[in-house]
Amino acid sequence: MDRLGSFSSDPSDKPPCRGCSSYLMEPYIKCAECGPPPFFLCLQCFTRGFEYKKHQSDHTYEIMTSDFPVLDPSWTAQEEMALLEAVMDCGFGNWQDVANQMCTKTKEECEKHYMKHFINNPLFASTLRNLKQAEEAKTADTAIPFLSAEDPPRPTFDSLLSRDMAGYMPARADFIEEFDNYAEWDLRDIDFVEDDSDILHVEFELRREIKRLQEYRTAGITNFCSARTYDHLKKTREEERLKRTMLSEVLQYIQDSSACQQWLRRQADIDSGLSPSVSMASNSGRRSAPPLNLTGLPGTEKLNEKEKELCQMVRLVPGAYLEYKSALLNECNKQGGLRLAQARALIKIDVNKTRKIYDFLIREGHITKA
Repeated sequence: MDRLGSFSSDPSDKPPCRGCSSYLMEPYIKCAECGPPPFFLCLQCFTRGFEYKKHQSDHTYEIMTSDFPVLDPSWTAQEEMALLEAVMDCGFGNWQDVANQMCTKTKEECEKHYMKHFINNPLFASTLRNLKQAEEAKTADTAIPFLSAEDPPRPTFDSLLSRDMAGYMPARADFIEEFDNYAEWDLRDIDFVEDDSDILHVEFELRREIKRLQEYRTAGITNFCSARTYDHLKKTREEERLKRTMLSEVLQYIQDSSACQQWLRRQADIDSGLSPSVSMASNSGRRSAPPLNLTGLPGTEKLNEKEKELCQMVRLVPGAYLEYKSALLNECNKQGGLRLAQARALIKIDVNKTRKIYDFLIREGHITKA
């Protein structure tokens, strides 16, 4: 019987027992006559004389265990392997973390043992020195001499060395890829939410107020009375610009002159404070406008059949519908839902058309009610 080192301190790293297929726990048995592959048994299967194919219960065997000293009488082989794994996981010098991972040794014991047997051990030092010399001799022929005053040497284009050093920048003596390209990924989606602290909200309000004051200063405004006048005129100009933009889009795409005239009358009623239904009631004897012909209008190919039918019934050009749909979807995704009042504030068109677009997107599952 021999006492041999195990595969690892982790049971899942060992091969399973050939008798019960369970993970092997030390000590366990290896048949000295069967294999390859090696034939392992747990102690329970070994004691009941498990036999399988060529394996017989009277075969010679070896006891596999790491419960024996290697470099120090007070350290077992299993603890030696656990120490090396802990240093590799936690990093050299982080002895408290190494001790926490090992659980069986203190911080001082781990540091003293590692420094004595793995750093200052003459046997290992000579081995490492030989490995270093062999590596230097291996790369001596391919090394490129470089003096700091010279232009840094560059490997020949499309050579084996250039492919091995892909992404290397000689002048910076570094590779183009950063050490951790994903270090800032946890910060990329930070945004203000409802449960943000009061300090963050105060900071947001201060930044917005500073930006507004800077806009006044750029416009030459020096007092708050002038600032109120400026805000009123700015709002009026913005409303006029939106009306001109919407009118130009309608006139550009709608070829039906009668429908265009009807739309202008309805907008005039809205601007004068009248409800569109009142205006339509006075013209109840008139025939309703026919569905909009979408033939040749830009954006029609991006609509499905239901969206085409909606644009025909509400007489809305495809380009405008797609723009309104995108605005509503973005706002719904940001807010987690959307109310009709919010939709009307986003798209400045006839409120009846807005209601039909809103109801359609709700019905088709594109947006949800807040």
